[in-house]
Amino acid sequence: MGINAFTKTGNTVTFTANVTAPTPVQVTNSTIGGNQYRIINAGTTVVFLGYGNTASDATNAATTITTTGQAFPLLPSTDEILTFVPNAYFTGVSTGAAVVYITPGDGL
Repeated sequence: MGINAFTKTGNTVTFTANVTAPTPVQVTNSTIGGNQYRIINAGTTVVFLGYGNTASDATNAATTITTTGQAFPLLPSTDEILTFVPNAYFTGVSTGAAVVYITPGDGL
């Protein structure tokens, strides 16, 4: 079994994280059960990524982590392939404006 390169399976979406989380965006996947996402933090600050099955879940999870929390920290200028629920909603908070790009797909 080989390792497959990341294959895009839906449209890229974007949002700008800031001190207040923007309205969550949903990332839809054209494959049934697709749950991998290429996530790029193009900013210069850490983004605390909130995600979930609903926009409300994503907003509630998007909080700066001080001791514990549901958010996923994205370091500045990073490109990650992560696994979440299919057709997830995403938003995030940061100490300054940071553009985040999310593309659904499969592979590494």
